[in-house]
Order: sequence, then C-alpha cells, then structure tokens
Amino acid sequence: MQLKQIFRIVMPVMMGGAILLSCTGNRKTAENMNRDYEKGTFGYDLDYLSEKDEGLIVLKSEDEKAQVILSAKYQGKVFTSTANGLEGNSHGFVNYNFFDAGIVDEHMNGFGGEDRFWLGPEGGKYSIYFEPGKEQVYDNWHTPKAIDIEEWKVGHATAREVVFTKEMEQENYLGNLLNIGIERKISLLSGNEVADKLQVEIPEGVSGVAYETSNRITNVNDFEWTPETGTVCIWMLDMFNPSEGAVTIIPYNTGDGKELGKVATSDYFGEIPADRLVDENGVLYFKTDGKSRGKLGMNAKRTKAIAGNYDPLAKRLTIITFDTNPDATYLNQEWNPDRDPLVGDALNAYNDGPLEDGSIMGPFLELESCSPAAFLKPGESLSHRHNVFHFTGEEADLSPIAEKLLGVNLEKVRSIF
Repeated sequence: MQLKQIFRIVMPVMMGGAILLSCTGNRKTAENMNRDYEKGTFGYDLDYLSEKDEGLIVLKSEDEKAQVILSAKYQGKVFTSTANGLEGNSHGFVNYNFFDAGIVDEHMNGFGGEDRFWLGPEGGKYSIYFEPGKEQVYDNWHTPKAIDIEEWKVGHATAREVVFTKEMEQENYLGNLLNIGIERKISLLSGNEVADKLQVEIPEGVSGVAYETSNRITNVNDFEWTPETGTVCIWMLDMFNPSEGAVTIIPYNTGDGKELGKVATSDYFGEIPADRLVDENGVLYFKTDGKSRGKLGMNAKRTKAIAGNYDPLAKRLTIITFDTNPDATYLNQEWNPDRDPLVGDALNAYNDGPLEDGSIMGPFLELESCSPAAFLKPGESLSHRHNVFHFTGEEADLSPIAEKLLGVNLEKVRSIF
C-alpha cells in the first residue's frame, strides 16, 4: 500500500467559511452540533477552544482524519492536532485551568499549545525576559507580550498553509531596544511529504498527522545586532500531554567530549535523578510522566536534529525534526548574566512537575528547538524550521518507525524505566 494512502494527509481544507472556523460563544460547529465529545478527544478541544477564539483556523486532510488547530489570537500557536478525526486523541496540551481562571498573569500566560513560537534568550546577558539590572529571579521574569498575550495577523492563508506575522519591540538586558519582524508559516504535510522528509515507510494500520513550521525573524532596527548590542534566537516549544509510561527519546552524536562538548546539560532545575534519565549507546531516555520537574539541553554538535516521545498508553509516537548548524553560535538561556551568552543549546526537553509549594502549571512534557543567534544587519533575516509528526497505532506497527528514526525499538523504550 502506498504511504499516501495509509497516512491519509492528502488535501488539507479549511473549516467554516473561507478560512476562519465559524464559532461564537457556546455555539458548536455544524458538524458537531449534536455531539458531546469526551475530554481528551480532539472534538472536545475544538469545541472548548472555539469558545475562546472565534477565529480558530483548522487545517484538515481530505478524509478529515488529520486535523490541526491554529490561532492568530493566541500568537500563531498550533494548539493541538489529531490523527483520527474529532473522536481521536488530542495531542497538544491545552491548559483548561488557566483558561477557566480568566486571569492575566504578569509573568506568563500559560494557555498551552503543542507548538508555539517564542524568542530567546530567556536569561543571561542578552535576556529579553528581564529588565536591565534586575536580578534574574522569578519575581522579575516577564514574558514579552508579543509572544505571550498579543494577537498576531494572518498574512496569507490557503487550504494547505497559513502565514502569521507580528512586529514587536523589546528591550534586552543590556538596555538596547530590539525591533523584530516575525513571520511564521504552518503547513499541513501530505503523506508523500512525510515520506520525503523522514525517509521512512509507514506501516499499514498507522494513522498520522504532521506539519511543518517555517519561522523567520528580521532585524527591523537601523543598527546591526552584534555581541555588543545583544541579539535573539527563534525558540520553538512543543507541549504534549504526559502519561505514566511516556518517555522522551533523544539520539545524539557520540564522540570526544573535547570536540563535541558534554552530552547534555541536565541540571536546569536541579539534577535530573538517575531513575528518570538514562544514557545508553548514543541515546538519552527521559521519563516524562508529568510528576517531576526537570529539563535537559543538548548543543548543536551533539544533537542529530531529531527527538521523539513515545506514549504507550495513548499509542502515540511523536517525532520532531528541526534545523541545526553545528558550526553556528547558540545562545545561553540560563538565568545568569555572568555566564557566557554565546554558548547554548539547540535542543531542550522538559518534564513538568509540582513546584515546592505544590502548585503545577500542567502537567505536560515539552520538546524544544532553537535557532542559532541572530547576528543580523538591518533588513537581514534568520529562518528556522521545526516539524512535528504524530503517529498512532499498535506498538508493533510504530516500532519500525522508531527504529529507523531514533535507533530504538519501542519495547525497550516502554521498559527502560
């Protein structure tokens, strides 16, 4: 059977009128009118999010199995996706508690979203999250409004893809005002495109949904962004639902530490315990059950520009791929202005968990990628592609995909912890 027949992502179409999903207040879409979907399904999230944003954009395959929810109101996010239609699992983390609280948080408005655009660095000498001279602690941390609560524009839209745009002005920790133009294109991928990008055959019985995000920033200042002025990087963050059995899989390049650097930084929020992080034969296994807060990072020389997460309970294998340049400069995101700002990660992975006071934002897990530092002259741009692929099916059918792309079989992943 041809991959394009199996994967069933052939011709994306838009819901509603031309582009926008026609939903207002508590009114459901016509096709959902008499349905109440179970929490955890894509149909539930579509109904829920349509009450928060009347202009949701939904890309769908011709058979409506593969669907992706986008939002200009919420910063060009991909909120969630499904590989099995309205009754299929919703892959993205949607923060119902935060939405329902109806508050505006001065630090960050955690609406969720399985793929969102941010800018780095979060901390350090070039930070755009801390005012100049302020101690880099949580009380002084503020997400720039343009990537937190402000609406973006729909610059271009077809049945296959949508382009969002935003212009922002942001002071960095050095006191320099950066003017940044943002363009973000999200494209639903066909089965043939998935085959071409991943060079993998999809077994019969596996369903999927996949999309590419092409993200570009432009220097709109009248001065060059240099190590003296400070600069930014594109930072993509994917939030997915965790489970007791979920494991993030990160293959990496083995070799001399003096040449490639250490395998990973694993102490962002305190060292990740050994019973949650296993390093074995060029692969990191990271337990992502949403019960213990931990983050790791990997530099551009170590990463293979691919990572995955397997959830045996949801029967979901997620793969992300992204642009990397081992010879480029990446920015340090640590909350420490005394650290070298020009030594940072290209890949990050996060597992959510309770804070010291017992509160928790999620739980969720994250896979993240960053572009190199944007040292740009006025009018110059930097681009970063970040792709998300979800495959759903039985473990025996998903395992060949994991073996080809990640170098591991899923039985081992399931039993590693």
